[in-house]
Amino acid sequence: MDSESNESGVCGCCGPLRPRYKRLVDNIFPLDPKDGLSKSDMEKLTFYAVSAPEKLDRIGAYLADRLSRDVVRHRYGYVVIAMEALDQLLMACHSQSIKPFVESFLHMVAKLLESREPDLQVLGTNSFVKFANIEEDTPSYHRRYDFFVSQFSAMCHSTHEDPETRTRIRVAGIKGLQGVVRKTVNDELQAIIWEPQHMDKLIPSMLFNMQDADDLDRAGHPSTPSGSGQDGEENPAALAENCFRELLGRAAYGNMKNAVRPVLVHLDNHHLWDPNEFAVSCFRIIMFSIQAQHSHHVIQQVLTHLDGNNKSTPRVRAGIVQVLLETVAIAAKGSVGPTVLEVFNTLLKHLRMSVDFELGDSSRRNSSSSVSSVRGRESDERIVQNAIIQTIGFFGGNLPDYQRAEVMMFIMGKVPVYGTPCHTLDTVKIGHQGTKRIQTMLLSSLIMVTSGFKSKSMSAALPPPFLDPLFSISLMEDSELRQLVLEILHNIIDRHDNRAKLRGIRIIPNVAALKIKREKISKQDVAFMKKHGQQLYRHVYLGCKEEDNVHKNFELLFTTLAILTIELANEEVVIDLIRLSVALQEMALNNEENMPMSIRCGIMALVAAYLNFLSQMIANPPFCQHVSKVIELRNMDAPYLLPEHIFRDKCPLPESLDKDDRQLYFQTADMAECLAGPGYNAERLSIPYIPQVTDEDRLTRRKSFVDTISLQVDIMSSSLPDKQPELAEEITFETLKKAIDTTGLEEQEREKRRQVMEKFQKAPFEEIAAHCESKANMLHDRLAQIFELTIRPPPSPSGVVSISAGHTQHPSVPVYEMKFPDLCVY
Repeated sequence: MDSESNESGVCGCCGPLRPRYKRLVDNIFPLDPKDGLSKSDMEKLTFYAVSAPEKLDRIGAYLADRLSRDVVRHRYGYVVIAMEALDQLLMACHSQSIKPFVESFLHMVAKLLESREPDLQVLGTNSFVKFANIEEDTPSYHRRYDFFVSQFSAMCHSTHEDPETRTRIRVAGIKGLQGVVRKTVNDELQAIIWEPQHMDKLIPSMLFNMQDADDLDRAGHPSTPSGSGQDGEENPAALAENCFRELLGRAAYGNMKNAVRPVLVHLDNHHLWDPNEFAVSCFRIIMFSIQAQHSHHVIQQVLTHLDGNNKSTPRVRAGIVQVLLETVAIAAKGSVGPTVLEVFNTLLKHLRMSVDFELGDSSRRNSSSSVSSVRGRESDERIVQNAIIQTIGFFGGNLPDYQRAEVMMFIMGKVPVYGTPCHTLDTVKIGHQGTKRIQTMLLSSLIMVTSGFKSKSMSAALPPPFLDPLFSISLMEDSELRQLVLEILHNIIDRHDNRAKLRGIRIIPNVAALKIKREKISKQDVAFMKKHGQQLYRHVYLGCKEEDNVHKNFELLFTTLAILTIELANEEVVIDLIRLSVALQEMALNNEENMPMSIRCGIMALVAAYLNFLSQMIANPPFCQHVSKVIELRNMDAPYLLPEHIFRDKCPLPESLDKDDRQLYFQTADMAECLAGPGYNAERLSIPYIPQVTDEDRLTRRKSFVDTISLQVDIMSSSLPDKQPELAEEITFETLKKAIDTTGLEEQEREKRRQVMEKFQKAPFEEIAAHCESKANMLHDRLAQIFELTIRPPPSPSGVVSISAGHTQHPSVPVYEMKFPDLCVY
């Protein structure tokens, strides 16, 4: 205090010699700092500063000099008074001359932040926040905030021993960063704040405080203790989240990468992908804070990060995929941008990689010392795959219908089908098991994408590029794949949501009580059935006789027939469906395929359940009476031919089915008599349904040993055209078939000719046209192959080897060596 009195005495003696602004500044400091700022003297200083703005820079410099001395001498009372005076001058003076004063002000704030005293750091931060809220008239060309970003970020990571002091410092740091954001993001001259060196400090500081509160919550400790008096503004987590939202809300398109990348790096460094609750909450905040048109940029960043972590642990990859699910779920409701197909392409690539990892681990299981670790990794890979499927399905399910149709085509194009090229998902290396896994997962995602899909026209919903590979998969020898195909068809065809009412294969006593919704068949759907009806019937027919069919397969087949009846059946289609049902009954009775008795009885039960449904749907009393009579007789004499009995566990099965007991089966003549009259062409019921043979059997059906040999011979002959004459005899499927089976050929040929004659005489035109078209396509392909092997361009006398269309032609022959026919030589 003696030095202070001496200083005041000196000022008093030399008062007239000192500049007025210094005297005014000195007067605001009382003898005892506990008395606080002198209000009357502060008003005089403020009036002088407003009246003479050119003196502001000197006032600021002098105040800064006094504050620096007080900080060094630990006279913190005078430091508080100096900062209060600075704040009041800053708020009162708005002129061009304030720029130099601001530099002095920021220099003083920096001095306080550099000190190790928490009170001074908080004091400097509060002054900076007040300054940040001032809107300046003109931008600053030379002012930089690099120091403040670094210092406030360091305060956000404070590790002070006292919890309350640590919280005060962190809150001050977050408020300071919020002030920097507000002061810079709207100033075009301060765009440097978005550069990586600043974002790498800003973003992790906010996430660190948000994560700290999240860890406390997970440990069962509330982030804000009761009675501590921390409201939303004094809670570091809440304040950091608000600052994070504000920063992202101000981010322009060009700054999105620099804003999102530090989030991903922070999650990597702190191992926050497993568990990923915090990562999910962060990206939910991001997606709801940014502008909607920037959503696809965030998705792109997450996809790129997923690619960069393709060799990480399965749980890390699963965590990233689940975060991607949250982002696309929010983005799908707004603007997704150009990344729709890129999202699916990346996810399918990682799905394939996950299958590779899983199969690689299973193949090394025998040689691995730790079987439990291998099995654990396999289960983790299943988590990755399920997360990818869920993401694909959820994203596709939330897209508008026009984009969903494109996504359906895109996914269908990635499903590996035997015999067809699949450029992205090469299935040679992963084998049959891996191919089946990918097929199952992609079809499962297609089920999710097609759920709720409503198309006015079936031709638009089921175009040939989608329908053909889908039906090809339905011919696979795998009951699970066939179930998935049928569920996809249900999602697309069932436009009135009647499936829930038809769940379970059973004899429905009163179909009218189901209150099924239906509309009149449109012309477009009639045309679709004329073009693709035979294809649909054929796949139902072939799907019924698979030996690995289980209860669910028959349920889905029944639902398929019922939905076709509701959505796409006119009078002509009804007749075709009855013909198909009779053909299924005959197939089960004749048993030319040597099917198990359970499958034969299951087919009979399916036919009974469907004809019962169909007869009530078309409201034909005689038809209903005939069906009910057969069902009643079966209940008494052959319950194993009804769905309520055959699909029970341990249902007794007969040794054989008696074809002569006609009353137990649906008779074509009786049904034709019931449908005789206007509306139905009952005469067509007498034409037996025969599924057409198409080229897709060769592509997707099971390949026998003979098929493999024939295929190898074809490859050899096509790859070595010059050595073809050396083959003594061409081995084909037909020659081997004749060598194996030479009995009964004449009877088979006679029966085949009879069936062809009957088919061309009585079958509908559309069926004949479809059959001929498939035959013509096969003939055209075979002729094209023959011409390619046999036809060669004529030799050219010019001695130049020509290259055209990517193929090198044979070397030319000189004229004197060419051999001409005799008639051409004279």
